[in-house]
Amino acid sequence: MSKKLKVISAAAGIVLASTALAVMPATAGVNASKATSAASFGGIGNLIKAAKKEGTLNLIATPRDWANYGAAMDIMTKAFGIKIVSDNPNGSSAQELAAIRTTKNMEKMPDVVDIGLSYVADAGGLFANYRVQTWNDIPKIWKSPVGNWYGAYTGSIAMCYDTSVSPAPTSIASLDNIAYKNMFAIQGDPTAAQQALISVFAVSVAMGGSVKNIQPGIDFFHKLKSQGIYVPVVADPAAFAAGSFKIFLTWDYNAPGFIATAKSALGKTVKCTYPKDALVAGTPYVLAINKTAPHPAAARLWEELMFSKTNGKLAEDLTAADLALPPAELFALVMGGQNVFVSSGATPITDAAMKDKVAPPTSLIVPSGMPKSVLPTLAQQTVAITKLKTAWSKI
Repeated sequence: MSKKLKVISAAAGIVLASTALAVMPATAGVNASKATSAASFGGIGNLIKAAKKEGTLNLIATPRDWANYGAAMDIMTKAFGIKIVSDNPNGSSAQELAAIRTTKNMEKMPDVVDIGLSYVADAGGLFANYRVQTWNDIPKIWKSPVGNWYGAYTGSIAMCYDTSVSPAPTSIASLDNIAYKNMFAIQGDPTAAQQALISVFAVSVAMGGSVKNIQPGIDFFHKLKSQGIYVPVVADPAAFAAGSFKIFLTWDYNAPGFIATAKSALGKTVKCTYPKDALVAGTPYVLAINKTAPHPAAARLWEELMFSKTNGKLAEDLTAADLALPPAELFALVMGGQNVFVSSGATPITDAAMKDKVAPPTSLIVPSGMPKSVLPTLAQQTVAITKLKTAWSKI
């Protein structure tokens, strides 16, 4: 071969090599478990491709009717081809952290968690650093500076009851009625479940206590238990179906889902209202990625979806043409998790930055003359948990 031909051949080789590099996927060589943003993959489109290759997302303590999570799960599956594996859907925040620490089978280990803010301190070293695209819309007070956890949504405590109950309860104080024997429950152990903890705060406020003093609430639970009114079961749909309780405290954003499930599955009518004597809000629930997630790309895509503010399409509205769109365009088309939360009645963490919201549900009764809302701080919750670890078993 002549020198001239060799030069031309070499030049052509350089061009071909450059072209090959240009079309290589940006995910090539990306360690998803170390990725700190969608940019680590070369953009949201490549993150979606990496998540599709994994094909699965392991969730824990995430019921479909909790804050309308079912809608987000369906979007993950239909839009992005991710199978959802849901373990212990009615588990507590403490159980979520325990699952990360103790699960030996990596394929069953949770990829992500949704826990109460007061349990973040117990999670040292478990979470990966990752900043979602809407990071700047999350208030600084509700996120870790390095991105290993961030608040997602919040709500207030409501009171729900089977309409067969008479008289209909209107306040927490009204529960002190023998007509409600074996009827009242909360969402489990307040030292392990955030919803139960804030319920104790609500009872305390109604009984003349405060977010700084939960003793009146503890005393009231003791009184109701001694009368056989308070039932120490987890107030979930299965226990409701079994007739274990008929009145319960719950997050307002879980009320619409419970009402619908009770009607469709059991033929029972449930009404939900804010108790007249206490309006207590909770600190946000926190989403975080397991540092050793078995499906790290899918975990990161889930966080991106849950913090997206898009008012877009639900899974049932997606067409074949939609599903054929490039991944990034499809992501921009689907309903973001922040609006999924709005559809449940929750307040999304990016609320102040949201310009286009879905309509919230109207199934919750708001009594006239409601008291001013109070919110126990993280420090106050920590103090309460310490107290309850001794006092709750004695009520």
